[in-house]
Amino acid sequence: MSTTATTHHQLTIRSTVTLTNGVEMPLFGLGCYEVPVDDVKNVLISALDCGYISIDTASVYKNEEAIGIVLRELFSTGALKREDLFITTKASSSEQGYDKAMEACANSLKRLGLDYVDLYLVHWPGVAGNQPTDPLNSTTRAETWRAFETLYEQKKCRSIGVSNYTIAHLEELFKQCKVRPMVNQVEFHPFLYNKELMDFCQSNGVALEAYASLVRTKQDSLQDKVLVEIATKLQKTPAQVLLRWAIQKNVIVIPKSVKTERIQENANIFGFVVPDEDMTTLDNLNCNRRVCWDPYTIL
Repeated sequence: MSTTATTHHQLTIRSTVTLTNGVEMPLFGLGCYEVPVDDVKNVLISALDCGYISIDTASVYKNEEAIGIVLRELFSTGALKREDLFITTKASSSEQGYDKAMEACANSLKRLGLDYVDLYLVHWPGVAGNQPTDPLNSTTRAETWRAFETLYEQKKCRSIGVSNYTIAHLEELFKQCKVRPMVNQVEFHPFLYNKELMDFCQSNGVALEAYASLVRTKQDSLQDKVLVEIATKLQKTPAQVLLRWAIQKNVIVIPKSVKTERIQENANIFGFVVPDEDMTTLDNLNCNRRVCWDPYTIL
């Protein structure tokens, strides 16, 4: 067995990626995109019971307040301490610019009922109301990041990062920033295997985090013949193979589900390894299939 496979065997639901500032970010977490407010409590309790310690939300998901209520309940009973969890939220495209981003963070913290978040992300490189090619996207992005640096200094965020940034967006930011982004959260799965972006991030000390790891459970993707064959051979589900593929690349995953059995299934990816030859086969599924927005349109 190769050394990488040995290392992969040692991954657990508590495994972390060390960010450039020394903060330990869980490799595995719970995504809260489109989790309805009424489902938040059951989803969080189910996930925490399975050992999840990382929760990813955003102002635009409209469920920060519901998450905050559950967290307060858990903290007040002593079932959990704040430092046991890693909480991520994001400033939306309508919260770009220095003042708006400062206010956005304050509002998110208030809704979550927290003094700080563990990771704060710029959700999108474009600014609401601007055309994708408008130069104002670039200048406003820079102002947003200046606010993020202030929030980081004020310890409102233990770490700061971006989401949906391309190499061009990152290179632009590197030239302007005092503090480099620690994370870039992007759509990433074998059907959209952006190896160039992954390599760029990892070689520049930016942890890559995947969303839509399960290709938003588009059935045609989960029923892909090659994926199903590998899953059958490994006696795992296609979803589990997709998640395992990412974490073996040291890419953080945050699968979302509102069903308890799926939340458990998604967490059950630590007792097996995808062999190197199957990893390569999965890499070769890349066909630039994007299920979400395309940041390459934003200048």
